[in-house]
Amino acid sequence: MAKTITTRYDVAEHLRTPEEMAAYLEACLEEANGDAAFIAKALGDIARAKGMTQVARDAGLSRESLYKALSGDRSPSFDTILKVLRALDLKLHAEAIRAAGSATQQTTSADARASRG
Repeated sequence: MAKTITTRYDVAEHLRTPEEMAAYLEACLEEANGDAAFIAKALGDIARAKGMTQVARDAGLSRESLYKALSGDRSPSFDTILKVLRALDLKLHAEAIRAAGSATQQTTSADARASRG
């Protein structure tokens, strides 16, 4: 039986355009389940794709501290995250999880009115 040779997959090698980087970060944000270290690791992948030295310079951080912050072993400060995002020419965005007039809220209001008689 022939041996199968595998190589380690590095997502940074496949993040070539700003759009690919943004899509990767968006996917990681959706999958993170509140895990800040996971997001930091994703930002590290993007920073490596863009060039860690340049990202560190643009973020105003040393290369070593940037590697540590984005290793995925710790949760960096939000200030660091914002600096890195700016250096990567990326931004976070927010959207409501549940719309203000969702069916759940409307049902609750209707039930409250009905119970008052």
